[in-house]
Amino acid sequence: MEKRGQARKLDILGKRILNASRTELILAMRFLAAPLDALSYVMDLTTTSVGTDAVYIRFHPNFLFQLYTEEPARLNRTYLHMLLHCLFGHMFASERFAEEELWNLAADIATEAVIDSMETDGIRRVTSDYRESVYETLRQEISVLTAEKIYHHFLSQTERDYDEEEHMAREFHADDHGFWKRPREEKDDREEDRQQETPPLPLLNAAQLRLVEEQWKKDAARVQSELDLLSKEASKETGALYWTLSLQTQKHTDFRAYLRRFAVVREEARPDPDSFDMGLYYYGLEHYGNLPLIEELEIREAKKIDALVIAIDTSASTAGAQVKRFLTEAAGILRQQESFFHRVDVRIIECDDRVQRELRFTDVQEIERYAEAFTVQGGYGTDFRPVFAHIADERARGGLKNLRALLYFTDGYGVYPDTAPPYETAFLFVRDADHSTRDVPSWALKVYM
Repeated sequence: MEKRGQARKLDILGKRILNASRTELILAMRFLAAPLDALSYVMDLTTTSVGTDAVYIRFHPNFLFQLYTEEPARLNRTYLHMLLHCLFGHMFASERFAEEELWNLAADIATEAVIDSMETDGIRRVTSDYRESVYETLRQEISVLTAEKIYHHFLSQTERDYDEEEHMAREFHADDHGFWKRPREEKDDREEDRQQETPPLPLLNAAQLRLVEEQWKKDAARVQSELDLLSKEASKETGALYWTLSLQTQKHTDFRAYLRRFAVVREEARPDPDSFDMGLYYYGLEHYGNLPLIEELEIREAKKIDALVIAIDTSASTAGAQVKRFLTEAAGILRQQESFFHRVDVRIIECDDRVQRELRFTDVQEIERYAEAFTVQGGYGTDFRPVFAHIADERARGGLKNLRALLYFTDGYGVYPDTAPPYETAFLFVRDADHSTRDVPSWALKVYM
């Protein structure tokens, strides 16, 4: 009884410490209030430190007492570190990566990179030269330090430096990832080693686990929305958090499916095998020689894309290689004649702060050749308004009557129009590349490729 009483006191004290840390984080970062309240606490003597399974923060009391007494700021960082793992979905993605230790390292580096970029009281500290060198080395190869990108970067090395990976693991380690391996409707193998006062891990089936994951995705989207409302000055305190969350929450639309949304129904001179009865057709051939009873109609309705404008932001902030990849992908889709009429009206506008060049294509085969020979024109700042004005002038002269959409490939940095045009507009962003979507108007779509 005395042992249980002592354990209960340790459990209560540990929870008070975590509550105090959570309160400090909420006061410093109110946009994290909801997700900070999402995690419950439980003492767990199977760990020597602290960790989370996306439902609980599970702690060893001795670790918390020492950290709270000696380094309270580090305790706040550790709490935030675990919370970001949940918001970034690291524990839910871990099973997709074969090398567990490498994934743990990549997740810790990505999380610490965000925390180190934040100028928020209570978690701020001087970043070591070693950390800065790791970040700088990675950023030379990876535009954004997400766990997935870091993992694949390490995995792609011709000769991996395992000693260096171990050094980085020690440097960036903050919490116990052992709880990411949640048992699902199975007996916990560690249960026999567990002391009786330690509650078991929650046993979640696959459906329950998906619900937990979906809730964290919603929390991540909510945090991103709240960060949208912060001023630019306040956003300095949040560092790379907004950018990393935007990559986690954005939906990557299939470009082919997106183009098909703008298809229009129009008659096309092509055989229509569904417009007559095949039985009567062959009856006529059999009984009246080569005279079919019903002729095949030569006109059929076809759902095809008619007019389309693709604007290419060629400003200095948009990488030429990204544009090239986009054009190659777009050309491959446009080249599929089944998606278009045989003669189309596709305009490609190269632009920065003005329209630099416009090319018109009526043969989809020409677009692929254009992509192969593409070179950047312009290179100044970006102003999106001249393209919209150019299209308006063209439509006033009677052109682009059937325009359904403007697809604007850009990095998002520039001046947007104040009013919506009479056609759908989508700003296209390359996945995991440097871009900004904060100022995209509410009437425009944001498509990630």
